[in-house]
Amino acid sequence: MDATPGNLGEWAGRAEKWLVMSSAAPTRYTTAVVADRFDRMAWRDTYEQSAGLRELAEELNERHGHTADLLTDVFLAAYKAGPRLRRPEEMDPARLVNHRAIASLVDSPEFAELHRETVGDPYAAAMAVLAQAPALRRMLDGSREAQERAEQAKKVRQDADGAAAAVGEALQAAAEAGEDGEDDTVPDAEAVRQAIEAAEAAHAAAREAARGAAQALAVAVPGIRSATRNAASQAAESVREEAALMRAWGVGPGELERMPFGRRVRLAERLRTGRLAQWAELIGRFRQMADGERARKVENATGELVGVTLGDDLSRVIPSELVNLGLPELRAVFAARYAAGELMLYDSQGEQATGQGAIIACVDTSHSMYEAGPGGITREAWAKACALALLDQARHAGRDFVGILFAAADKLQVFRFPADRSADLAQVVEFAETFLGGGTSYQRPLTAARELLEEEFDDAARRRGDIVMLTDDDCGVTEEWMRGWNDAKHLLGFRVFGVAIGAPRVAEADSVLDALCDNLRSVEDFTDVHAAADLFRVI
Repeated sequence: MDATPGNLGEWAGRAEKWLVMSSAAPTRYTTAVVADRFDRMAWRDTYEQSAGLRELAEELNERHGHTADLLTDVFLAAYKAGPRLRRPEEMDPARLVNHRAIASLVDSPEFAELHRETVGDPYAAAMAVLAQAPALRRMLDGSREAQERAEQAKKVRQDADGAAAAVGEALQAAAEAGEDGEDDTVPDAEAVRQAIEAAEAAHAAAREAARGAAQALAVAVPGIRSATRNAASQAAESVREEAALMRAWGVGPGELERMPFGRRVRLAERLRTGRLAQWAELIGRFRQMADGERARKVENATGELVGVTLGDDLSRVIPSELVNLGLPELRAVFAARYAAGELMLYDSQGEQATGQGAIIACVDTSHSMYEAGPGGITREAWAKACALALLDQARHAGRDFVGILFAAADKLQVFRFPADRSADLAQVVEFAETFLGGGTSYQRPLTAARELLEEEFDDAARRRGDIVMLTDDDCGVTEEWMRGWNDAKHLLGFRVFGVAIGAPRVAEADSVLDALCDNLRSVEDFTDVHAAADLFRVI
């Protein structure tokens, strides 16, 4: 078709659709997850605080394009309560691979499991991103061709949009020439025709490029789907493990959410790499067991009748003794037997009254505590797990807790946790991880425990503290020290519980530990936390 003045109107008509297309070009988004400014703020703040996220973004950007947008989407999908994705046609063509990856992630069954752990928690969402890094690398490598085709389609689309805009410019120039009365409308019409033909060709090329990109993406989809499912599964496992680690150390979800990001990162790293990191599951089971025993605790329970004993508790006098009160001539006998504590009483087996003073855990950290038992659990790990559960016990009862780590006579470290102050987690971890090494001395830690209870009695008039001795060794004490110990015990009313860990001989009837303790047991199966269950009902 020629470009004579008579045909200019026809060319103008054909140009109108290009004017509409150029003016109605839709907004193309670079991220797939719909987010408000608060969501974006959460991502920016988390990204700025997380060196791991910044390093991952830098690494991926060296090999792939638009990975910052991909990481943003992965974070937002994990963080938002109900992540909603944009339609593919709303996306920047170069981000369609990202969109497909996020769609596959969100649709996977594994993601629902992950999302329960991360929703509303920026730290957990960031951890989910980092945990998915290996799978994201594989996905990006496997979809490289699809990404390249998408980039080409975007460039061709940009050329088509430019050609459509050129039609408008050519038509505008022709219109201005006609208004000026110039006699060169044929060249102007020719320019419009060329612009339209260029736009049509560019638009056809864009359609073809889009089809090619879609085909390449379809080929990559199975790999993307597999990678994202694996990523979600791995991330869910990592997030669960860290949540369990925090729970094992007594850190609740509320405390975690209030904790500054940097401190939470440092804490998680310390707990993952510390001396007792591999025993987090044991620590958690101990604390869970203690929670259950607290729920069962009964103070001053009558308990099960097991026989008859002698004493002066009138509430348990057997009926035949009460008969004596009915005979005037036997009342004096009753009174004499009562004064001597020789009345016949029902004997019952029940729980003892709990203490009121401090709970003190004396934990042996001599070299022999390194020895492992069943399940590879060391004596130290069992003792520390028990001590941490005793710390919880004290917090729940509103009692002070003191952890005394001991070894030889010259090695002692005391950790105090007053009831009126929240337990500092860093101090708790230090208590659990400190190991002194060397030999074993009973007198030094028990003297320290006695002095602490004396101090508590002098300051607050509190008696009935509880000392728990966790050791695997037997050692002597002097007679003079033993007399002073018994005097203090009578004055302060404290109880001593002993646990012989992996060393039954230490709990034998003629042992020093047996002489020191009111309640003594031996533990040989370190996988069984219930061996110490009754402690948490009576302490």
